[in-house]
Amino acid sequence: MRGRINPLVCYLQAEKVIQIEIYQLENMKREKLEQLAFENSSPCVTISMNTHRTSPENLEDIAGLKNLLNEARDRVVDEYNDRPVIDLLEKIDNLEKEIDVNYNLESLHLFLSNSTKEIVRSSWPVLRNSVHISGNFAVKPLIKDFNRTVDYLILVLSQSDVPLFHAVNDSISGEIKNDDFPFAKTPHGLADKDKLRDGKMGDNMVREYFNKIDKAVVRVHNKTDMKCVVIGTEDNYSRLMQVADRPSVYIGCASINYDNTANHTIANDAWQIVKEFQKQTRTNAIKEMQEAVGKGKVITDLSEILRAVKEGRGDLLITHDDYHQSIVMTGDYTFDTVNDVTQPGAIDDISSDIAWEVISKKGRAMFTTQEEFGSFGDIALKVRY
Repeated sequence: MRGRINPLVCYLQAEKVIQIEIYQLENMKREKLEQLAFENSSPCVTISMNTHRTSPENLEDIAGLKNLLNEARDRVVDEYNDRPVIDLLEKIDNLEKEIDVNYNLESLHLFLSNSTKEIVRSSWPVLRNSVHISGNFAVKPLIKDFNRTVDYLILVLSQSDVPLFHAVNDSISGEIKNDDFPFAKTPHGLADKDKLRDGKMGDNMVREYFNKIDKAVVRVHNKTDMKCVVIGTEDNYSRLMQVADRPSVYIGCASINYDNTANHTIANDAWQIVKEFQKQTRTNAIKEMQEAVGKGKVITDLSEILRAVKEGRGDLLITHDDYHQSIVMTGDYTFDTVNDVTQPGAIDDISSDIAWEVISKKGRAMFTTQEEFGSFGDIALKVRY
């Protein structure tokens, strides 16, 4: 018996690895967000800038980063010259040579203090390059990234040998392999030409095969909570939906290009479906906010929003993407708005702090440029009570 492989153990181990990877990824993102949001070691420097994925455009990022680091250094020296900032200035001075532009995505976010140095690359662009300096980090970019970074499944659907992939945004991170996947050619013999000549019988055989694939996808979904995008023909996707036990598991279908089935092509096609799904999720959130107006559960005054979220009443926060407001706190819940972010005690963007307060108290925070949100102004909060 020694040396024999137990297939059940292999299956369970594979499933466990999938769950652990997803859990760890989510945990790492949330832990980093919490760590930075809770830091209070003035001054905290947050630098956000748009970047380029490819050469030669990414060479522009070198000059852009240098300018922002110089701006940050000058402001720290001017605004905090009476405090010990040697460690922070050293980080600022050395950071440029630590950034390899060949690994840039859509944007770059730097979080620097005397005790902290975090470099975060994001798949989401920012509206403008900026330097924020205050007693806390401006974590709004990370909240956006946290909300819009999606783990999902990609099923490349055909009538034989069907693979299932794990994707993160526009990249495939790996193929899921267990007792079900890759899903082997049907044992019922779809290639049996005599049976396939009978159109009804052939169609039933395909449906039965797809129903088994669906059950296998649902098993992975139940363990990972990931939705699935299908890459295939409209005809095959339609058949899958007709026999699916839980159609809600599937986000949608992208047409397959049999001339190009490379992983990056499949992932890019699937990502377009996911982005539309995310947009619809934001649209639904705006509709939820609109419906809550009639129930007296929506606040749009900034000072009232701040008080509500600190009291833990924030259920859903929606903020316009380009909204930011600098303030100086005058009490626990009161503040003065300011234009000069360099004045003592200024918080560069209170909307970042508010968004984190909502998330940390089990609420939802979203950012949008959708026109449907226009009637609310720049920021709106749906309260629990």
